[in-house]
Amino acid sequence: MPPMKPEDLERLVTQTMPYGKYKGRLIADLPGNYLNWFARVGFPPGDIGQLLALMQEIDHNGLSALLDPLRRR
Repeated sequence: MPPMKPEDLERLVTQTMPYGKYKGRLIADLPGNYLNWFARVGFPPGDIGQLLALMQEIDHNGLSALLDPLRRR
């Protein structure tokens, strides 16, 4: 996985899930069990997979509140 860029955090609160059960929901608002499912079965390739993996890591470590200041912009 490529290194995280600062703008990736911004994208978590602006980009929506492009497909699946949670299509249209912000990546930052996806439920932890859904993110953990991806962690078990494998994240999709490319950009969306990298964002999902980052959000899973943030959620798993209880750091979701770090995104709150970005949401207020």
